[in-house]
Amino acid sequence: MSLTKQEVEHIAKLARLSLTEEEKEKYSRQLSDILAYVEQLQKVDTAQVEPTSQVTGLLNVMREDEIVDSEIEKELIDCAPEKIDGFVKIPKIFADK
Repeated sequence: MSLTKQEVEHIAKLARLSLTEEEKEKYSRQLSDILAYVEQLQKVDTAQVEPTSQVTGLLNVMREDEIVDSEIEKELIDCAPEKIDGFVKIPKIFADK
């Protein structure tokens, strides 16, 4: 499949890209090559291939979340320019009604 310059311009417009004339020609060739490869892949018989979502066999190795007391809260609050009762005081962001 070969893309025309007008099709590349349409794709660029949808993607909100402004392309030079040279880029339009370049991307026309590159996108056409990609589509030709996809066409080639679509011809491969995959009827006997079982669908897979993971091919490496690796398991999820994430650890459980656990709360760890860092004991630096007081130091951090002491760094704040203004504080009240162990909390950082910040300016109001909503006006009183």
